[in-house]
Amino acid sequence: MRFFGTTWLDHSGHYGLRRAGVAAGSLALAVACAVLLRIGYQGMALAEVGRLINVLVVGMFAICTAIAFGRTLRSFTKREDPERRQSLRGLMAIGFLGVLVAWSVRSLREAPGEGLHRAEYEEAVARATRRRARRTGHPGRRAGR
Repeated sequence: MRFFGTTWLDHSGHYGLRRAGVAAGSLALAVACAVLLRIGYQGMALAEVGRLINVLVVGMFAICTAIAFGRTLRSFTKREDPERRQSLRGLMAIGFLGVLVAWSVRSLREAPGEGLHRAEYEEAVARATRRRARRTGHPGRRAGR
């Protein structure tokens, strides 16, 4: 929620405008990065590295982008294992276009991570309510049993 300057409970102060700005900004950055990748691909074509290398590079970027898109969208709704996240850091760096597009898509609906924070909060409230319900009565009387 750092880009929105708000908490997931308080949507005041042009929250929708900031969300639209993040969506547009991440999409614009994705387009700029795609143009840079295209220039890099044209450089490979000029260097005549061969058809196999061109196919491998395009395939690698396409697969990594698709995986990064899916993992990023999933990370907005479910907390990931830190070790697994660390091990896939390189893949996510290669598939940076997928990460940017996922941020843009998610920002159209809500702030990225907002739903996860809300679900964790509601789960903590439910746990506290269950814990409080079990602790009824005078604790001093139970000690004598």
